[in-house]
Amino acid sequence: MTDAASAPSLLFTPIRLRQVSARNRVVVSPMCQYASEDGGPTDFHLVHLGKFALGGAGIVFCEETSVDECGRKSHQCAGIYNARHVTQYRRINDFLRAHGAVPAMQIGHSGRKGSVASPWEAYRPLAPQDAARGMPPWQTISASAIAPDERTPPPRALDRCELSQVVASWREAALRSLDAGYDIIEVHAAHGYLIHQFLSPLVNQRTDAYGGDLGGRMRLCLEIIEAVRAVWPQDQPVFLRVSAVDGLNSRWSMDDTVELARAAKERGIDVVTTSSGGINGPGTATLVPRRPGYHVAYAERVRREARMMTLAVGLITEPDQAEAILREGQADLIGLARELLWNPNWPAHAAKALGVPDHLDLLPSGYAWWLKRRDAIREVTRAAGQA
Repeated sequence: MTDAASAPSLLFTPIRLRQVSARNRVVVSPMCQYASEDGGPTDFHLVHLGKFALGGAGIVFCEETSVDECGRKSHQCAGIYNARHVTQYRRINDFLRAHGAVPAMQIGHSGRKGSVASPWEAYRPLAPQDAARGMPPWQTISASAIAPDERTPPPRALDRCELSQVVASWREAALRSLDAGYDIIEVHAAHGYLIHQFLSPLVNQRTDAYGGDLGGRMRLCLEIIEAVRAVWPQDQPVFLRVSAVDGLNSRWSMDDTVELARAAKERGIDVVTTSSGGINGPGTATLVPRRPGYHVAYAERVRREARMMTLAVGLITEPDQAEAILREGQADLIGLARELLWNPNWPAHAAKALGVPDHLDLLPSGYAWWLKRRDAIREVTRAAGQA
């Protein structure tokens, strides 16, 4: 039960983002599943994402989805670079919306972290022998020709002419996402992927207008934001996900993150999601000790200093914990990931724990009717036992 027992739960108070309304502030964070076929979703994704809507979440993000075929990390990763993907995603989004959730899309590009196998194969670089299995390696791209580690071939540094096409790929992916029925879109600039590679001086060693000082390193990110915002409806929100600090030997600071957030806000970003790490090592690599809410302080600082809405993530698993983050003004939305894989009905359970009346109504009506009936029978049995 929340400390402010007499006050309604903030976690389960609807929120309006431009003209998009979510029934609560529980957000299903993007989670890569390595289950796509030729970049497109399958029945697996319908069930995987659909169960989060059935469980009562307010916003359901699709997994990180590439704007380009070669922008995927692996051959099993998701993409939205082909017209046929649109109808595949729309089927899923129609289901999410029908069951009360707002469908959201995160678009990105792996850059130098592409052309690898799945995480359970330790993200090993693809080799010529993988081509025999229909999974050939490809040439990766980045801000500079610096490999992410000793075992991985170096990427090719993008030239100035190619950068306009990179920006265009985000614009086209945003248009496809809109056609597929998404109400929210997020630009993925975190976890060591392509935009982050331009932001970080650990990778970006360019001497042109897209490198050097902070303004140069932010240029590509801001151009992508402008391109996405230009085609995304003005009554629908655009999010930005950032790594608040780089990771190993970090040279991207929270001061830089706040500066980026301010510039992004000026260009129409509505919500910033603050993660950390990933520039070296896996996308989840971070210098921050992994304790409950380990990214929340980043969300709080961006919210306070950039004066914009934030989404808090990072080992948020308990209802009271999520409620306290909102009540203390540290963030406006709460993102959960692996906890929802374990318990997709977490929102309904959290609503009960926080004393939300009719918490079962977050579930489909058929579920709620039977569960309410079961509770009524239990109450009768309990009363009879006490008589």
